[in-house]
Amino acid sequence: MVKSPALVLKNISKCFLSKREKPVWAVQDVNLEVAPGEFFAILGPSGSGKSSLLRIIAGLETPTSGEIHIVGKEVTFVSPKDRNVAMVFQNYALYPHMTVRENIAFGLKIRGLNSGEIATRISEASQMLRIEALLDRKPRQLSGGEKQRVALARALVKRPAVFLLDEPLSNLDAALRHDMRAEILRLQRKLGAAMIYVTHDQTEALAMAERMALLRQGKIEQLGTPEELYQSPHNAFVARFIGTPPMNIFPLRVEKTSGGCRLLGPENLCWEIRKGRTYKALEAWGFPPRILVGIRPEDMKISGNGEKSLTLPSTVEFSELVSSEKWVYLKSPVDSLMVKIPSRENVAPQSRLTLFVSPDHLHLFREEA
Repeated sequence: MVKSPALVLKNISKCFLSKREKPVWAVQDVNLEVAPGEFFAILGPSGSGKSSLLRIIAGLETPTSGEIHIVGKEVTFVSPKDRNVAMVFQNYALYPHMTVRENIAFGLKIRGLNSGEIATRISEASQMLRIEALLDRKPRQLSGGEKQRVALARALVKRPAVFLLDEPLSNLDAALRHDMRAEILRLQRKLGAAMIYVTHDQTEALAMAERMALLRQGKIEQLGTPEELYQSPHNAFVARFIGTPPMNIFPLRVEKTSGGCRLLGPENLCWEIRKGRTYKALEAWGFPPRILVGIRPEDMKISGNGEKSLTLPSTVEFSELVSSEKWVYLKSPVDSLMVKIPSRENVAPQSRLTLFVSPDHLHLFREEA
């Protein structure tokens, strides 16, 4: 028997009216499907509509148009408490006058569960999240990580079909965020429940999600696995947003030749493209006069074979040590660039380098309007 998807959104849009009564579209025509047991991330910059979309799924906002289905049931206008979802908020939303035990039990009491069932669920959740010793404390007596575990326990005891997490780690320090990421992944795999995880942090999304949607201005720019968004971005926005440091992107002119084509830039930059993935992409687009070229910082080398690689002269501005890597900032004829190199390699400020890149490592995008 085929299981129904945990969540289906059909043409979901949400419009707010501004003070001048002009429509402001928080979410526009979003379609997506999340499988049972899938960890799905919704990623995007501030104001992209991530939290609005999550609140629509939870029932805290009503969509202007579209349908929401949870485990085969349409819930577009169903009350939040009857949607079979549980939400973990960014600010934890714990009641300060209640103990941890009372906070976890509150939603179950609202649903009318008996005291024995409530006690059993609290015991199971507290053991799973290792908060048994905290049950009689008040929220003010907890650390940030402990509050986050309590918020997860409060969602866990509801045994929902879909967990909704709205930037749950943004208030934690870097080390604790790393630990809690692992905790959430272990919990999700143990439960086998669908999780919708909203974040502006692409590192979190890439590390945790099985699939993800990148939003901009309320629209999905690209939907797929983390690998697909990183390796095959659909446009320059996705390419810049996914990856640390971001992709180098600059405009070049395209000139068709008898044996292939050339990519031309300032200061007599000329790259001959005769075969391979890049040539096929340009050919499929009819050799447009201008193109945006993207190169990942890790795909540019400061040593290589000039006969097999494209070359780009550059001047070092400065570098940053980032763990086992150095991020080198350079000036080149096309633009300012960033390159990743091993930390053991030394590059002096104002030194001149030749960068090498394989033609097949170029990402091509149409010029943005």
